[in-house]
Amino acid sequence: MITDGFSREKAIIGPEDIYGERGSFFKTCICTFSPAILNELLALCPHRAAAHVGSVKGAVPVYSFEFEGRTFGAFSISVGSALAGTDIVDINYLTGAENFVVFGSAGVLDKAAVAGRYVIPTFAYRDEGLSYHYAPPSDIIQLPDNEITADIFAELGVPFVKGGTWTTDAFYRETRQKLEKRVSEGCLTVDMEMAGLAAVSAFHGFRLFSFLQAGDVLDGEEYDFAGLHGANHDIEKLHIALEIAKRIDRK
Repeated sequence: MITDGFSREKAIIGPEDIYGERGSFFKTCICTFSPAILNELLALCPHRAAAHVGSVKGAVPVYSFEFEGRTFGAFSISVGSALAGTDIVDINYLTGAENFVVFGSAGVLDKAAVAGRYVIPTFAYRDEGLSYHYAPPSDIIQLPDNEITADIFAELGVPFVKGGTWTTDAFYRETRQKLEKRVSEGCLTVDMEMAGLAAVSAFHGFRLFSFLQAGDVLDGEEYDFAGLHGANHDIEKLHIALEIAKRIDRK
């Protein structure tokens, strides 16, 4: 059973087997799913490729960039828990990053609750595979740094709401019955990465600072994806992420 998969036994394969020497370039890495947002960041800040995460589709650069006198990282993180969770392990090994600011879009389960506000996930419902190899079995996993993220949003005057997110690999199997059950348990959104990222972060001692923007809406008579593209690529999220990064980098 997948719920029996967690163990702290040393793994057969580690990033040291793939990449060789460990790197140390920055403490905090901004991770976006949007090429448009990454390109905006690179246009805004002096940068260079500090390392590369390998994949069968080719090496993906991890950028080192300068912002307000400090050095940070930036990366185009993969979609889905399995790949995104492995990405941050590789980034940590290649660059020394321990703080990860991860943001993207999410499906809306409770339209009234999230209207006009970002969502800061406090926990993730574990309906994916990766987390069961990094954390003991349970239905949910906490995102403990949500309080710091919320404090920064409040300081910036950016509207937000806190709540759970349902992380699933199978977006074509999101049913009405499952949606209603997740909402009853406190989930406001559905996503594909947060449970895995939270489990990997807890296992390795990383810190995860996450926020989500409402995109497609499942809370209605019919599925509505009109807002998905905008939520994926809204540049405002970059400026929020930069403000988070510079604050947590000092801690």
